Amino acid sequence: MKIERSSGNLYADMGRADANEMQVKAQLATKIREIIGVRHWTQQEAAGVMGMTQPKLSKMLRGQFRGISEAKMLEYLMRLGQNVHIVVTPTLPRGDMGCMKVIFAAQRVGDF
Repeated sequence: MKIERSSGNLYADMGRADANEMQVKAQLATKIREIIGVRHWTQQEAAGVMGMTQPKLSKMLRGQFRGISEAKMLEYLMRLGQNVHIVVTPTLPRGDMGCMKVIFAAQRVGDF
């Protein structure tokens, strides 16, 4: 049995061209699922707050991101009462391709 070390991005390991984008979307969807769970909302309740349909929310939470941009997912987080900060920093060495990462600030349980 051959074991390969993961790059840390499942989508990159699968050879997807949009691996970085898919990983970011997965992280955002995971946070959305977490918030919904902590609030004990149904998908119908959450979808109403987020301004989307329940079937679309269900697909997103199952990793089916087609037709949902990162910007839209950030908007959903804001509708869920989250602050979103975007920080741009240069790559080192200069000129290398940059990357996108999602970093969630530590929150207390009651903060949701």
